[in-house]
Amino acid sequence: MLQLLCLLVGVGKVGLNTARAQQVTVASDGSAQFRTIQAALNSLPAEATKPRTVSIKNGTYREKISIDGKSKIILKGQSEKGVILTLALAREAWRCDPAANNDDWGVATMNLRNAPDITLENLTVVNSYGFEAADNATIACPTEPGGTKTISKTSHQMALRTFPGTVRLVARHCTFRALGGDTVSPWDTENGQYYFKDCTMEGGVDFYCPRGWAYAENCRFECHSTSAAIWHDGSGNKDAKTVLKNCTFVGDDGFKLGRFHREAQFYLLNCRFPKNMADSDIYYAESGPGARLWGRRVYYANCHRTGGDYAWHRDNLATAAGAPKASAITAEWTFGGRWNPLTGKVKEVLTDVVQDSIAEKMLVYQRAVGGWPKAVNDEKVNYDHKLSAAQRAATLADKQRKDATIDNKATTREIEYLAQAFQRTSNPAYRQAAENGVRYLLKMQYRNGGFPQYYPDSSNYRHQITYNDDAMVRALHLLREVAQQHGAYASLDFGLVAPAKAAVALGIGCILRTQYRQKGILTAWCAQHDEKTLLPAKARAFELASLSGMETVGILRFLMEVEQPSADIQQAINAAVAWLEKVKISGYDVRDVPDTKYPRGFDRVMLPEAGATIWARFYDLDTNQPIYVGRDGEKHAKLADIEVERRTGYAYLGTWPAKLLAKEYPAWQKRVSAPAPK
Repeated sequence: MLQLLCLLVGVGKVGLNTARAQQVTVASDGSAQFRTIQAALNSLPAEATKPRTVSIKNGTYREKISIDGKSKIILKGQSEKGVILTLALAREAWRCDPAANNDDWGVATMNLRNAPDITLENLTVVNSYGFEAADNATIACPTEPGGTKTISKTSHQMALRTFPGTVRLVARHCTFRALGGDTVSPWDTENGQYYFKDCTMEGGVDFYCPRGWAYAENCRFECHSTSAAIWHDGSGNKDAKTVLKNCTFVGDDGFKLGRFHREAQFYLLNCRFPKNMADSDIYYAESGPGARLWGRRVYYANCHRTGGDYAWHRDNLATAAGAPKASAITAEWTFGGRWNPLTGKVKEVLTDVVQDSIAEKMLVYQRAVGGWPKAVNDEKVNYDHKLSAAQRAATLADKQRKDATIDNKATTREIEYLAQAFQRTSNPAYRQAAENGVRYLLKMQYRNGGFPQYYPDSSNYRHQITYNDDAMVRALHLLREVAQQHGAYASLDFGLVAPAKAAVALGIGCILRTQYRQKGILTAWCAQHDEKTLLPAKARAFELASLSGMETVGILRFLMEVEQPSADIQQAINAAVAWLEKVKISGYDVRDVPDTKYPRGFDRVMLPEAGATIWARFYDLDTNQPIYVGRDGEKHAKLADIEVERRTGYAYLGTWPAKLLAKEYPAWQKRVSAPAPK
């Protein structure tokens, strides 16, 4: 079907008088309407029919600038070198604040979100953290397992950070400075369109790192890293690209030109490089298959280096599919005709969007919070069933319902499917939905690393840390895949990688702290743990606080996948395995025996069988004796002692640890005891 991809700017009545709406003035010495830039921005209404100008007099403005939900604003300085916006903030330090919730909003000197048609002129925007820091610093960090974090003076330091919804950004005669990485981070993979002209950008690794479409003309890049100066993420659309035309590069000795972690497309035209740059072409930054969807796309035309060109500087523009001659590569061509920043003209562009029927249903069921329900009105969500127009409308109207969960594979299955669907179809709606699902997982995680069964619904036992049915383990496994950019997750927002990695570390810390000590000896885990005390907790009437022979297996498998397990992780694994060996029930099996007198036509019984081994789902916390609990909430010593509805409708006995103990644990022991590769 045809889908409109162009973002339309809203039009409404302006709340201020016409003169004030068109221009407000700022001076740090108090000689204008406002002393701070943010106060001037706050005075502007959200909607406008014409651009509004914030005129800024020369001076140093030590403040954080945020434009959220406002459009058509021009920030115009008196002179590029005279108007200085400065802030000292490392991204890693910002994320140590629990209030930041592992989110980048507010991380930069200038932050833009849902702010189309913003123009920056004659400004110097600085994140001075690296310039001011004497050395690396260790700070208190409640979001880290150890409670502290060491911040490098060359860590991520953003001068400009834009978020989705900030399309059609213009920067003319601006300087963006930082010592660390990601100085200029305009990030909207699906719709971002960014135009830089006559600007200077300075920083460490990936200090110019646009996502989506970007055009930089007559710009100067100054690199303080030997890893890479420029970076691009074009994974949201095959046409996305970054173009650098008539640009110059300088940097520390041996600096590399650029790199990419995911799908990218680079055009460098008439660029000039210094003698001291490294002989290193723009490269894929991680081991693995690299750009799997559209291949390597790095193109040069008339680029030269002082002292002689490297081999990879040679012209290869003719190999770029659909690209014109270098002279015809303009900003309008870069943006696919959707926008001409020189004239301000915006076109509505229609494009074919490939749809996946199951993915489309998942979009309908996704809740506003980002997660998915497992059932609606007691009816299980089934994406194989046809969704009528009435059901679709009713489900969409119910987006605010607080029934999102990670129980019974809900949310994790949708994220996985949608990420794969994006790889198959390149439909940006699927990628965005998957990313919002990942953000939901990050949002629901407790500060201690645990995951509740539901979020934001905290009624009944839904707020407890939930290992039951591998709910928390599945969430952590998916986040680890995101952090490591495995498979389809490599196509998701690269900004999710760091918070996903941090979430996995927190989750492992929680797992280690919730392992139950029985008279000082480490044993196993309960299906649920209290989110505050971390002690075993009761859920439903037949799910008492007890050690679990089933959930412990899922936790162990997750821990055994850690590539370089710490001593604490190894101790946890060995102790839990020893406990599983201790509590196994030898010489018995559990079977479903046909019996017509029962409602389901069979009974479930425990029978002697030579050589067989089974485990109980639940064990007493103090005695390690198997317990069987029916809807009366009372402990029983035998499976036959509970009502037939429960013993045939719930897994109280099983062989869950058998494969782990026989094959997986010995293989893990061999791996961790093997000498590290040289």
